[in-house]
Amino acid sequence: LLQAASDFSFDPGTRSEAAVKEFLASFPLPVIINALQTKGDVPGLEDALIDCLEKIFKTKYGASLIPHFMPFILVGLQAYSQRVRTLSCETISSLLKNTSLIKVYPLLLDCLVDGDEQVAVAATDSIRDLACSQQGIEIIFPNLAARCSSLGRVRVLALIVKLFSTSNAVASLVYNSNLLGLLEAEVRNVNDTLATLSVLELLYELAEVQHGMEYVLRTNILQLLISIIRNSTAESMLRSRAMMISGRLLSKIKAVISAIDERLQDADECECGLEAMGQIG
Repeated sequence: LLQAASDFSFDPGTRSEAAVKEFLASFPLPVIINALQTKGDVPGLEDALIDCLEKIFKTKYGASLIPHFMPFILVGLQAYSQRVRTLSCETISSLLKNTSLIKVYPLLLDCLVDGDEQVAVAATDSIRDLACSQQGIEIIFPNLAARCSSLGRVRVLALIVKLFSTSNAVASLVYNSNLLGLLEAEVRNVNDTLATLSVLELLYELAEVQHGMEYVLRTNILQLLISIIRNSTAESMLRSRAMMISGRLLSKIKAVISAIDERLQDADECECGLEAMGQIG
């Protein structure tokens, strides 16, 4: 099996449907999965089998087999091996319409919080895919906030930013679920410089989202940034980053000022426009 899996995965690129069917005729998925679960101590076997499964699941035929192996996905999401967890996360996208997602999602969050960087990235991508479906949205938002007290808080906050950028509809759900409030709370925690810097970087990313400004300016985030800038006891790097993010947020106002300026030539709207300019300062 080790030699066959190595030969199968060695060939670069996607394998053909025929090649996958031929390989699985000799080594059915239950055999591969059993070896992955019980022979992990055999040198090179785990890597060879995972490389092999990745190629299998990227084909139409291989992907069609995934729903029949939900128990493996559930076990894989909880595996000690980071590569097995990554593979399990990557297969979730093929299960978006499966009713067992309500079981899978909490395990995806575990992978996001507790996995290594590669596992966390795979889990984030899967959850973003999940957010593209109505069923996924119904699963994600009631459960996300509760995970933000864990050690993986920054990762969960990063996921919130990723979800925010998915679409305007999802951004609205993020806002209405008060998930941006979690970012606000973390910005207030200036005692942990590294964590605060990480969250400020997420805000910097959020400010670039096409529909982000509409929701960000409804929060207290700008006021919190001003507080950091004025806080003489805060770390210099925090104040510097807060200034950069504030600049990015306020740069969007230039378009508003330009639009108002164009209307100042209209006698009926001039007074209102000047008042608006005064409020902007």
